[in-house]
Amino acid sequence: MRSIYIDVRSIGFCDEKMLAKFEKVHYLKDYIKKRKQEVEEYNIKHNFDASNPVNGRRMTNLGTFRAYITNYLSNHPLVRQDLIYMVRQLQPNEKGLPLEVYCFARTVEWVEYEKIQADIFDHILSVISFFDLRLFQYPSEVNVSLQDKALGGK
Repeated sequence: MRSIYIDVRSIGFCDEKMLAKFEKVHYLKDYIKKRKQEVEEYNIKHNFDASNPVNGRRMTNLGTFRAYITNYLSNHPLVRQDLIYMVRQLQPNEKGLPLEVYCFARTVEWVEYEKIQADIFDHILSVISFFDLRLFQYPSEVNVSLQDKALGGK
């Protein structure tokens, strides 16, 4: 069980371009197709005006990312499939939205377990930007310096 913190300012609705990009991901292909159909049927049934993104149901980049991680874990050879595994949101706080990954490794050997956990989170951290999401990170001297330069400072 470990969490990452999502910058809530990066969470948003998926547009058609994003969904087309996500549909090309092996672990999302079936999910996107099924979810798009569910959302469309729901919005038609309830007569929502789909031209306004606030109306009806929509897919989000965060929900799609959660589905991706869940499918990634369900296909990971070192994650136990006979025990519970899930990706869930915790209560947002000053660091953003905690996204918790909960699963069991196929080993109880500590060093091997730590390697498996690190590999899973290496992957998660590497793909998060593909979903147009950002991690929360406290500003550092480097961030402030880069921001100052971008704004025309020294």
